[in-house]
Amino acid sequence: MLNINQSAEIIFTPELLTKFGEIVNRYPEGKQKSALLPILHLVQAEYGWTSVPAMDKVAVYLGLQPIEVYEVATFYTMYFLKPTGRYMLEVCRTGPCCLVGAEKIMQYLEQKLGVKEGEITPDGMFSWRGVECLAACGFGPVLQIGPEYTFHENLTESKIDELIDTLKLTTAKTPVDSIS
Repeated sequence: MLNINQSAEIIFTPELLTKFGEIVNRYPEGKQKSALLPILHLVQAEYGWTSVPAMDKVAVYLGLQPIEVYEVATFYTMYFLKPTGRYMLEVCRTGPCCLVGAEKIMQYLEQKLGVKEGEITPDGMFSWRGVECLAACGFGPVLQIGPEYTFHENLTESKIDELIDTLKLTTAKTPVDSIS
């Protein structure tokens, strides 16, 4: 995954363009907009987030107006509109999870990581945020960890400590991408 700054020129690799083509070919002629969500997922996987220049390039590729891409990317919370840490910790913040401690878990994450919601830890490893329902109301509080989106239920502070320690150990074996 590459992280890019907001003003970087976007050049999609031939491999990425091949994947785009495979996705577009799934849909009938004239319905290329249907490929927008999976293409944005590929762009985010490649660059770490969906910058305005990347969205503009997707719009050109699909023959859309840039606003059509912005509308989709800003509507769905799975697209990051600014750089994130290598791991994004997303805590369900809806009613059922809050009743069993999600707000406490988010406060603990802020204290444990030393960053507020949406910020990146100085080492570039972690970001966290509250998100809408993760569809595990009977197992709250819950969180998912991106970019692979592993799911963790019945959270406690000690489980958070264990998750973060595991991610740090895993990452020690592979370097963190630099954040521009």
